[in-house]
Amino acid sequence: MTVSASRNAAGARSIPDTVAQLRATFRSGHTRPVEWRLEQLAGIERLLTEREADFAAALEKDLGRPRVDAWMADLAPVTGEARHARKKLRSWVRPTRVPVPLALQPGKAWHQPEPLGVVLIIGPWNYPIHLVLAPLVAALAAGNCAVLKPSEHTPACSALLAELVPQYLDPEAVAVIEGAADATQELIDQALDHCFFTGGPEIGKAVMAAAAKHLTPVTLELGGKSPAIVTDDANLKVAAKRIALGKLLNSGQTCVAPDYILVDRTVRDRFVAELTKALDAFTDERDMPIVNSRQAGRLAGLVEKSGGAIARGGTVRAEAKRAEFTVIVDPDADSALMREEIFGPVLPVVSVVSLDDAIAHVQQGTKPLAVYLFSEGRSNEERVLAEISNGGTVINHSVFHLLVPELPFGGVGTSGTGAYHGKWGFDAFSHRKAVLRKPTWLDMPIAYPPYNRVKETILRRLF
Repeated sequence: MTVSASRNAAGARSIPDTVAQLRATFRSGHTRPVEWRLEQLAGIERLLTEREADFAAALEKDLGRPRVDAWMADLAPVTGEARHARKKLRSWVRPTRVPVPLALQPGKAWHQPEPLGVVLIIGPWNYPIHLVLAPLVAALAAGNCAVLKPSEHTPACSALLAELVPQYLDPEAVAVIEGAADATQELIDQALDHCFFTGGPEIGKAVMAAAAKHLTPVTLELGGKSPAIVTDDANLKVAAKRIALGKLLNSGQTCVAPDYILVDRTVRDRFVAELTKALDAFTDERDMPIVNSRQAGRLAGLVEKSGGAIARGGTVRAEAKRAEFTVIVDPDADSALMREEIFGPVLPVVSVVSLDDAIAHVQQGTKPLAVYLFSEGRSNEERVLAEISNGGTVINHSVFHLLVPELPFGGVGTSGTGAYHGKWGFDAFSHRKAVLRKPTWLDMPIAYPPYNRVKETILRRLF
């Protein structure tokens, strides 16, 4: 089923009618059987493998993304998520037995997962396939109906999802709705059973506020300024290559991209040399594609007013939607570059006097989505894990924790609420129903009023 807000006048179902049909599907019990869920997960795998070329072309058109990057960043991770969910689903859906306290014996207690109903998945523009279909894996594994709202800023990918999803997934249970912010608002106003949003913190606040009017629970996958910390004992060559790799993905337009680097001042110059060497080795292009001229203009302003020394790049062509990969050493601490999430191929390198200094710097800001520590010292690792609150931490690498399906992926505070991937995603789209069963063959009078001193004494001992 595909609905486009721009095509409603031409006879497509309205958003309320679409949601009503999905609710009818869910109430019928159609999505609950495990076999149906497994068929949908297999359908996602087939969609991504059989139509890889189509998705790569759409990603290239919208974002200028190379074919291999399209496969590695958008398609392969979702295929892996769907495959993992298929293998684990039968164990995920089993009820979990829990002990019953003495006062309630005899009895049996357990909790069992049940689907929420009709859920909304609002996708971003930076990974317009991955970050729509990965939550869908979790939603379908949990037995829900789903509405997908792709980003209007990647129109080729949005149109392709609208065309292909009904061909590979159950059209009575999954709908794709195209449109802009007004379509998103209308969807939220349908008082759906869960809203899953991936995007920036400011829009995340608006989504949360709109959902709150209907008491719709939300999962918010946001972003923030994710630091990389490079200590004086780090392997500088490896650190430089792995930070460069994480920042180069999608021209730095990635929620978990290293946003800035805190490097011990005694090794700063050597590290910057290794970083520029790695960047030159990894890419022949001096400038990189940016999603639109507005974002490119924003990046140009960040670079221009940074106040730091440019060690590499520095040129942003806003109208051409291109930006050089730029390394800026020791920008002004109060510059917009150091206050705002960069979301582009600009990487500040900030000198610190010690790990204490680096930790204090991170603690003073909002809680980041990710922290990347490069150090050979186990004590440094223990300190960063204990003293910095953030969504996820990677030691001696960057960004790749999101490819481990057994790890929860999500933020904390302003970097997000809730988590998904693997069973964490299944749980996010499930309600854990508590069940207590009591037999009738034993029905002790002591449990019932009126209560006298003897009854009270016994009950106090039992409880």
